[in-house]
Amino acid sequence: MSKLPNKRALPSREAGQFKELLNLYESRQLKKGLKTADLILKKFPEHGETLCMKGLVLVHMGRREEGIDLVKKGVRLDLTSHIVWHVFGLIQKGEKNYEEALKSYTQALRFEKENINILRDAASLQTQLRLYDALVETRHTLLRLRPNLRQHWVALSIAHYLNGNTKDAKAVLESYLSTLKNVPPHDVEQSETLLFYITLLEELGEHSEALSVLDSNSRSRAIVDRTAVSETRARLLTKLGTPEAEEAWHTLLERNSDCYDYYAGYLSNKGHTLTEPSPAALQIVSDLAAEFPRAKAPKRLSLNLSTGDEFKARAEAYIVTALVKGIPSLFSDLKSLYADPAKKDAIEEIVERLREHYKKETAAPSGSEEPTTYLWTLYLLAQHYSSLGKHQKALELLEEALEHTPTLPELHTFKGRVLKRAGDYLGAARCVNDARVLDGQDRFLNTKTGKYLLRAGMVKEASNVLGLFTKKDASSPGADLEDMQSMLYLLEEARAHEKNGHPNLALKKYMAVKKIYDEIEDDQYDFHGYCLRKFTLNAYVRMLKWEDNIRGQASYVTAALAASKIFVAAHDNPNLVKSLSSTSEELTDAAKKAKKKAKKAAVKAVEEKKNAPTAGATHDDKGIEPQSNKDDDPDGLKLLGAPDVLDQAAKVLAPLTTVAAGSVGVWCAVYDVAVRRGKVLQAVSALGKAKGVDAESPEVHVRIVDLKLREAKLAEAAKENVKEIFVEGVKKLYPGDVGVETFNSQYLQRGEGRAESVLACARVLVLLGAPQEEVDNAVFELLAGERGLGVKDAVKALEFLRSVKSAREEDFRAACDARFELSTAFKSKEEQAVIREGVMTRGPNGGKDEAVTP
Repeated sequence: MSKLPNKRALPSREAGQFKELLNLYESRQLKKGLKTADLILKKFPEHGETLCMKGLVLVHMGRREEGIDLVKKGVRLDLTSHIVWHVFGLIQKGEKNYEEALKSYTQALRFEKENINILRDAASLQTQLRLYDALVETRHTLLRLRPNLRQHWVALSIAHYLNGNTKDAKAVLESYLSTLKNVPPHDVEQSETLLFYITLLEELGEHSEALSVLDSNSRSRAIVDRTAVSETRARLLTKLGTPEAEEAWHTLLERNSDCYDYYAGYLSNKGHTLTEPSPAALQIVSDLAAEFPRAKAPKRLSLNLSTGDEFKARAEAYIVTALVKGIPSLFSDLKSLYADPAKKDAIEEIVERLREHYKKETAAPSGSEEPTTYLWTLYLLAQHYSSLGKHQKALELLEEALEHTPTLPELHTFKGRVLKRAGDYLGAARCVNDARVLDGQDRFLNTKTGKYLLRAGMVKEASNVLGLFTKKDASSPGADLEDMQSMLYLLEEARAHEKNGHPNLALKKYMAVKKIYDEIEDDQYDFHGYCLRKFTLNAYVRMLKWEDNIRGQASYVTAALAASKIFVAAHDNPNLVKSLSSTSEELTDAAKKAKKKAKKAAVKAVEEKKNAPTAGATHDDKGIEPQSNKDDDPDGLKLLGAPDVLDQAAKVLAPLTTVAAGSVGVWCAVYDVAVRRGKVLQAVSALGKAKGVDAESPEVHVRIVDLKLREAKLAEAAKENVKEIFVEGVKKLYPGDVGVETFNSQYLQRGEGRAESVLACARVLVLLGAPQEEVDNAVFELLAGERGLGVKDAVKALEFLRSVKSAREEDFRAACDARFELSTAFKSKEEQAVIREGVMTRGPNGGKDEAVTP
């Protein structure tokens, strides 16, 4: 055994105390541990390992800064000790700094190559960082050290699988399975291992072998998950093309006759799909519908597979059954059929005919139909016409339905949706609030009302409504919803703040969404060890694949793009933060009172927490992770005014380049940030990828012109080896023999008058420094003739005119107000203020809504 360095060697008494210190830390007896560390340091103040352990104990006791300083001092005093590096790695891991933590663990393993605890922690960090090559090596070392633990065999197999070496993963499991003897029956861990082994065989294309292993182990009850056995067996038999496949899928249908996946498997075995109309597939589904008369799935699938008169007959029977039962979600069930125009027209014809029939039956004294059937028919028909953009007709049907039954919340909520689609966000919020008043205990209606109020820009009113169902001891409803990771609330409030001209507050909410995704990614760390201990192998692998693509979800993409846009705006306008600071200081009396009340609540909560007696006070363990600090930037002005806004934008966008590479908006946002950071090659590459996704995108057109106008300046600033590549990249994006004005005109002609294309060309005119009159005329072209100008495009056009300070902004607003009669988006500020006052003071019966008082 090698001799310990002088600084590390302790006399036997102190060495025993150090071992006791380690045990006290493991059992979280922190106060005793601290006293023990002090006893050692009293005699040996420069003992690095003890200093690190004392620092670790202090971190757990809440004295974080003091503890970290001691750990760093301990590392400096004993750079060759695995203990100090292990402790330092634990501290860094607690701070979610996984890269640095892994470096510390790697350093520790240089001096203690076979330490099981360090190797195990290093493997978890390597999985978290997706360093699968290193993970395989670490898992192999663990297996070599402890070959008697089956967890290590399975962990090495999974490491190979994650690294893309499925054959090696299979070989490891085969070696492990061949050594097993006397496995107890119904062993769940063995069952999960066998299912994972079968998955490997299936992915390698060894279907016969996989089926053989599955059958032998299911008969012996070694695999206890019977549903997994049946599903895997049916899938393998289908891939092998054996006659038994039909029976296997049929067995699954007998077990669950409403599972669409089972119908897909049954039909695919016979060469059909669930979506392509086919007489043969229709006959198969019809036979299954007769066999399972209580199942809804085959009846619904028959609508996908039928056409013409056959479709009409089946659709009418399906719709009538749902209307009689009073199923509110019927339209959601049918709307996927609208992709086929013939089926859409057929549904309209059927429901209109049923409407006339039920109307007569309801009016007749001896009518045989229930009055509610006519009500749900009106509801379905209103949804149908609204989806086609016929909002006026949908509203007429809803008014008729409300006269019939004014107390049905679904009618009020859908009326709100119709008004929202027509551009009347204030009216939509009023209608949804009318529905909420009908049932004040309904959390769904409360949430829906809050959402619609936020879309109308009524942030305070939305907070009051949502606060009816949040914790009463929270500093604010918004804080509680953020703690509950309600991304719907965060995104809607962020949009509301943007709409109200508060990009700083919007940015805070968008970054809160990013923080949620960071936490979701961090939360997977504990599962790297847990899932291997519990042998939930297939679920674990699926979780890792899901985590790899989690930032491709719509909520993160939306938040990241919006946040990067605000960051870019802050970079382009250095006075933005200053102007917002002066605005935020001009608070109303009510706002000042609300802010003061929230501050008092926060102080009270801190004091109560401080004074509250804690269970297990002898341990007093506050964990190794840093405590959440008080938000010193509630208005988001520091965040918006940070000197590294472009770097933050680039960091937010970075994951999207892999998980959302098919989005034009992502690449345009990457270009916006890169070109301002002087990353010319990244900017050209991003714009090239955006053009590859959609060459005729208006956003791409604007940025190609922007790049062309910046070309000379960017090329001059670039290094020689970069300059040539940059210029060649620009040539691929922009035709060199065409002037910018001509290029813009050609795009406008190709756009065929689409609103987005017209606005893009107007934005290019601004970049070119064209006279204001020319820019205005380009935008006003949207109002000419019978162009298909929608409310959303008209709002964008009005915002554009406002941003360029057009003198004709009011003319455009008035013209849109006359054109879109249902919309309140184009009313004057005075008119909108009057309408806003009526949103929360009307109930379905015209009474004042008193339930929103917080």
